[in-house]
Amino acid sequence: MNMKNETESPTKGTLLLVEDDENLGFVVQDALARKGYTVHLFRDGKEGLQHFNRNIYDLCLIDVMLPNKDGLSLAQDIRLTDFRIPIIFLTAKSQTEDRIAGFKAGGDDYITKPFSQEELLLRIEAILRRTKDKGRAHENRDVFTFGDFVFDDRNKTLTHPKAERRLTKKEAAVLKLLSMHLDQVLPRELLLNMVWGDDSYFLGRSLDVFISRLRKYLQLDERVRIVNVHGVGFKMQVD
Repeated sequence: MNMKNETESPTKGTLLLVEDDENLGFVVQDALARKGYTVHLFRDGKEGLQHFNRNIYDLCLIDVMLPNKDGLSLAQDIRLTDFRIPIIFLTAKSQTEDRIAGFKAGGDDYITKPFSQEELLLRIEAILRRTKDKGRAHENRDVFTFGDFVFDDRNKTLTHPKAERRLTKKEAAVLKLLSMHLDQVLPRELLLNMVWGDDSYFLGRSLDVFISRLRKYLQLDERVRIVNVHGVGFKMQVD
């Protein structure tokens, strides 16, 4: 991973660049840095997702063919937590079906290799102009209501008419993902990568512990349940 910005002027924005071609990655990073952007470069999809969850970005540049997690899967996981952030795919594939797959995965634009740095810059600027007035891409809801509960992620509190509980950072992170996708199944792998940055077996046991805690907290309202979908993951539903 390499992070740099070679300009001393205020940054125009912070970009996530996930590209496994070392030379192309450095060329794109350098060209955009010279134009005033801060660019965080990573070389595989899993690492890119981990850092997306730890930082605030204005736009993502994602190669389609990546090790560990391909670019389409990476974009889909990003879209689960941030439906506004612009995503541009970088790829050597130029067939119509490839472009369609990219847009279906949540991409806003699709640029085919080889491409000129000027074209890439113009596409980035055009997308950021369209999105900047709609609020920053990373802004998400902080307060969720389900059943008789009010969950305030900013203050890490879960409030019920009979009780208020202060949550740990990881408890809040798991509950926020479940709250954002009420009645939707969230894969274990996604929850682990989003909250812990890894999906190893041992961390999977930690996730089970946190789910058990949250279930205990939610017992005050029998309508609210976290359901285990065997072999897939978890979903929170309200009857």
